[in-house]
Amino acid sequence: MTSETRRLAGTLMVILPTVMIGGVSLLSLLARAEAGYIDNPVRQGLWRAGHAHAGVWLVLSLVILRYVDEADLSRGARRFVSLAAPVAAILVPAAFFLSVLSPSATRPSGLINLAYVGALVLAAGVVTLGVGLVRA
Repeated sequence: MTSETRRLAGTLMVILPTVMIGGVSLLSLLARAEAGYIDNPVRQGLWRAGHAHAGVWLVLSLVILRYVDEADLSRGARRFVSLAAPVAAILVPAAFFLSVLSPSATRPSGLINLAYVGALVLAAGVVTLGVGLVRA
């Protein structure tokens, strides 16, 4: 593992507890039956999905980093692959959280489109890594 990859992995591990804190805050909203959260199924579903995507994709980022240095990829492609999942882990949850900021939101705002951008970035990164691993 290169020092650049190791630094990124360390950074992601330091960031991962913030997702855990988010989970605790969602749990506290449920436990207190917080108005604006518990009474809004759209907001509740999107915030839950945002939290889940953040955690899963950060863990996927760490898995990807174990393989990126073994792939037959240019330096730029390796950097793209290394950053694709962390960027997606920011964009997709941000889309879910920010598109229903208002407690009275009945549908997501246009910010939900960030989720599609994040998904495309992740897909491109995973496919690029896969091709690089097959070529290696």
